[in-house]
Amino acid sequence: MWFSPAAFLKTYMPTGLFPRSLLIIVMPVVLTQIVVAFVFMERHWNTVTQRLSSAAVSDIAILVDLRMREQGSDSELLSQMAGDTFSMSVAFLPGESLPETETAPIVALLHQSLSRELTEQIGRPFWLDTVTYDNYVDIRVLLPGEVMRVLTQRKRVYATNSHIFMIWMVGTSVILLMVSGVFLRNQIRPIQRLAEAAEEFGKGRDTPEFRPAGASEVRRAAASFIEMRDRIQRQIEQRTTMLAGVSHDLRTPLTRLKLQMAMMPQTPDIEELNSDISEMEDMLDDYLAFARGYQGESASITAFEPFLSQIHRDAERRWPDVQIRLTDTLQADVSMKQNALRRCITNLINNACGHAKLVHVAAKLDGQTQMLHITIDDNGVGIPEERLEDVFRPFYRLDDARNAQMGGTGLGLAIARDVARSHGGDIILQRSGLGGLQARVSIPA
Repeated sequence: MWFSPAAFLKTYMPTGLFPRSLLIIVMPVVLTQIVVAFVFMERHWNTVTQRLSSAAVSDIAILVDLRMREQGSDSELLSQMAGDTFSMSVAFLPGESLPETETAPIVALLHQSLSRELTEQIGRPFWLDTVTYDNYVDIRVLLPGEVMRVLTQRKRVYATNSHIFMIWMVGTSVILLMVSGVFLRNQIRPIQRLAEAAEEFGKGRDTPEFRPAGASEVRRAAASFIEMRDRIQRQIEQRTTMLAGVSHDLRTPLTRLKLQMAMMPQTPDIEELNSDISEMEDMLDDYLAFARGYQGESASITAFEPFLSQIHRDAERRWPDVQIRLTDTLQADVSMKQNALRRCITNLINNACGHAKLVHVAAKLDGQTQMLHITIDDNGVGIPEERLEDVFRPFYRLDDARNAQMGGTGLGLAIARDVARSHGGDIILQRSGLGGLQARVSIPA
């Protein structure tokens, strides 16, 4: 498989705006600081180490010169002078030879620096060990008939700056991260509030406390959101007022017709007219409910178990010939629009009861997503899979797949989905385990 940097970044980059912004700001600064500090410290480190090594080798060269002179042949005197003056431990090993040359260590800065200085200042065969001892460096120089062994402290010949480098890098990075985090958090918070307000408004909940804040671009977006929210609310109020007037104007003549027919002899023709008027009233209710969309209703915290049980009892009274079972319910409080959700679930149950003899109703809460799932299963003939989405279209009828004698306006499922989406959820239709259709309503709990 080919390595794709874009896919790697997409997989492992954080998804939130705050961590991404923090990463974009901090990472280039930290990397630049690391490179600059490393180059500076490395050069400083090399220079200091070279000068320390040169000074130490100069002291060793003096001892070599004194030893090779006749007047400096007293080994004890030279060892004492090396310890008192140069802080070195010097021993002379008569008849010894240099050990075999070993491979230079991986971190060869000190080894290279000392080797170069010993070659230039002393010019005699030598052996060098910078690895065996933690605090000392072992230097051996071949003299006529003997080997001079020098143990010198590592700090005299080597500048260790790694701890300073690490403290500098970690300290400055932490300070930069803290300062950037504070400023970025203040800039991200207005965007989060805007997203929360938009989400709450999408679920049909009021957001009166929301105010524009933050940078000018965020304030502009927030102001545009408030203007859009107000326009939508005005449109809903105007439409609701208009529909209320239409409903009143249409129901008045229907009521007069019902009163007039109630005073007439009850013949089969009159009963059919009464049935037609009742159907017209139901159709009018569907049209108004679809057009209104329940946007004017506010969400409230409601105990869900008695709410669903009441819907179940109402459905049993309306459909005495259908076996309706409440298989599972939820013992919790849910934020919802009661009238709207009641209409949604009732429409789905009526749709199932009109085409089946067995209906199961259940409600469960998904603990991970905090979504409430309400399922209505039936044992009817079902709907072809390729037409499951078509039935949500307003005024759409599926007469060839379901019973065509049920009548209706073709708005029941459209109203149900509109209600579910006004809660921030949706409705999915699929094959039921009972053999018919399953309608699953999912809304935030």
